[in-house]
Amino acid sequence: MSQPLRTLRQSVGASTLIILLPGAYMTPEDYEKSGFFAAVSQRKLALDVVTVDLDLSRISDGSALPALQAEIIEPARAQGYTKIWLGGISLGGLLALCHNADTPNQVDGLCLLAPYPGSRLTTNAIARAGGMKQWQATQEELNDPEFRAWQWLQNPPPEFPVFVGYGSQDRFASGMQQIAECFPSASRHAIPGGHEWPVWQILWEHFLDSGYLSA
Repeated sequence: MSQPLRTLRQSVGASTLIILLPGAYMTPEDYEKSGFFAAVSQRKLALDVVTVDLDLSRISDGSALPALQAEIIEPARAQGYTKIWLGGISLGGLLALCHNADTPNQVDGLCLLAPYPGSRLTTNAIARAGGMKQWQATQEELNDPEFRAWQWLQNPPPEFPVFVGYGSQDRFASGMQQIAECFPSASRHAIPGGHEWPVWQILWEHFLDSGYLSA
C-alpha cells in the first residue's frame, strides 16, 4: 500500500487554499526555501498554501493524481475551503493541467509556472498535425494524460481563471507559449530568464499581486 502524500503547509485559517505541485526532483521544502511561503506572509494575504511531494514513480504509474484528489483536494473541500487553486512549477504545472482535464470542476483556478509542455512524443504529434487548431486527438493518444491535457487546452472554459507564467529564455519556452496562448492575454506572463527559481519567484509574486485570488 502506498504511503500518504507528504505535504508542507502554511495556514492562516483562510477560506482560499492553493495546492502547489513540484517539478521533477523538487521537494515541498524547495517552495519554502525559495520564498513562496514568505511572499504570502509579507502580503498578509488570506491564503493557505500546501506544497506536495509527488514521487516520480507514482507519477509514472498513474497513482499520484488520484491520491492528490483523495488525500488533499476532497478533504480540503470538506474542511470548508470555498476556493481551491491548483498550481505547480514545470512538471508540476503539467500535472495540474492533467488533473484538471481528468477531474474537471474540482478546483477553482490554475497557477502554472513554467509549465512543462510534455514529452516530444506529445508536442511533435501536435506539431505534425499543424498545431493546436488542426490537431484532433486519436483514441490511442487519449490513453495518455499529456494528450488529454492538451485536448482540454483546445477549449478551456472561458470563465475559468488561469495564470500562466514562464521565462522567455526557458528551454521549453515555445511550448509554454503555446499553453499560454490557449488563454486570454491577461492570463499570460512572460518575463526575461530561463528555467530557474529566480524567474519562478518573480512570477509567483506577480500571481499573488494580480488580484486573481480576490476575484
